[in-house]
Amino acid sequence: MKQYIEQNKDRFFEELFSLLRIPSVSAQSEHKPDMLKCAHRLQELLIEAGADKAEVFPTAGNPVVYAEKIIDPSAKTILIYGHYDVQPVEPLEKWNSDPFEPEIHDGAIWGRGANDDKGQLFMHLKAFEYEVRTGQLHHNVKFIFEGEEEIGSPNLPKWIESHKKMLKADIVLVSDTTMISEKVPSINCGMRG
Repeated sequence: MKQYIEQNKDRFFEELFSLLRIPSVSAQSEHKPDMLKCAHRLQELLIEAGADKAEVFPTAGNPVVYAEKIIDPSAKTILIYGHYDVQPVEPLEKWNSDPFEPEIHDGAIWGRGANDDKGQLFMHLKAFEYEVRTGQLHHNVKFIFEGEEEIGSPNLPKWIESHKKMLKADIVLVSDTTMISEKVPSINCGMRG
């Protein structure tokens, strides 16, 4: 995997930065076109990574992006959840750089969404790509990326309810959870609600 990452590092940065440059601020209505742009960019990246299909589903608010790769209907299925919306950037004067022009400082990516949640969902997308391209994918994978987590996911429950069969999975991986600290990796093993 290290070799794959090294060989594709420049492309990975370019693709992630293309997401981070989109001001997908769900709490501000003037960013509605950006929400759709980000959803469609994710759709493209999912297909490029190896998904058999990727769709942008409208909701009463911002779209839900769904993708899947079914290698065998009898195989186990993992469903990966993430969100592509970000918090507002105000007050802008508190930023040391443009929040939607990502930069690398001391090995860390700085930009709105890099740490919540575009960076995490991108990591899962690239792990999926690696498994597909190296022939190591032995399970089905489904993705659901929403655009309203930062405002409480008001339209996600209704969308899930109407797509239950499509979302059926053996396990769900949530790419947006808390960390004990910046210095200690952590894995959340359960969530309520």
